[in-house]
Amino acid sequence: MRKLIAAAALIAVPLAAILGIVLWNGERWDIAAVIAAFLCCVPFFFSFERRAPMAREVVLVAVMTAFSAAGRFIFAAIPFFKPVTAIVVITAMHFGPQAGFMTGAMSALISNIYFGQGAWTPFQMFCWGMIGFIAGLLNKIGLLEKPVLLCIYGVFAGAMYSVIMDIWTVLSVDNMLDFERLFATFAASLPITAAYCVSNAVFLLVLRKPLGGKLRRLKTKFGVFCEDNSIELLSDSE
Repeated sequence: MRKLIAAAALIAVPLAAILGIVLWNGERWDIAAVIAAFLCCVPFFFSFERRAPMAREVVLVAVMTAFSAAGRFIFAAIPFFKPVTAIVVITAMHFGPQAGFMTGAMSALISNIYFGQGAWTPFQMFCWGMIGFIAGLLNKIGLLEKPVLLCIYGVFAGAMYSVIMDIWTVLSVDNMLDFERLFATFAASLPITAAYCVSNAVFLLVLRKPLGGKLRRLKTKFGVFCEDNSIELLSDSE
C-alpha cells in the first residue's frame, strides 16, 4: 500500500504539469504547482482513512498536530526557528509514516490559520507531510536510532523544506520555472536554510527523549499503531 501511495504522489506532479499546459498554455505554472501539491497529499489522507484507524489513534494524531501547531505559534517571534519538524519526525518515528504525514500536513494547515493561508499552504502541507512520512520509513529500518543520524535527518529535512518552498517562490513570481532565478533564490535563502537545519537538529536533540518516551508509553499502554510495534526506539537506557 505504501508503494502505491508513493507512486500516486509521484504521478500527481507530472499530471498537474500536463494540466497546466493544456488548460493554461503553460502560462500558469503556479496554479499547476498548487494542484500538484494538493494531489500529492490526497493519496496519504485516503490511505490513512482506508486503514480505518481506531478513535484513539485519530485523537493522538490530532493531539500531536495541535502540539506541533502550538509550537509554531509559541516560537513565532523567532524567525526560522520552529519545533514543527522535530515534533512531526518524532511522531512518525513512534506512530509510523502515515501518522507522520498526517501530523505534518495538518500542522501546516492549522498553524496557517494564524500565519496566513494562501497558495503556499499545500506546499507546506506536502513538505512537512513528506518529512514525517520519510522519517517513519527510515525509522522502520533503524536509521534514526542514533542522535547523530537523527540530527543529520533534521538537517536534510530543513534543506528539503527550503528547496521546495524556494521552488514555490519562483513559480509564484514568474508563473514558470526560471532556473536562473531559482538558483539565485537558492543562494539568497542559504542563511534561512541554515537556520532551519540548525533549529531542526536542536529541537530533535531536546525533544527526542522526553517526547519520544511519552509517545512510546502511550503506544504500549493503548495498543495503538500496532503495525509499528516492532520498532521501539529512543529507549530509556540511552
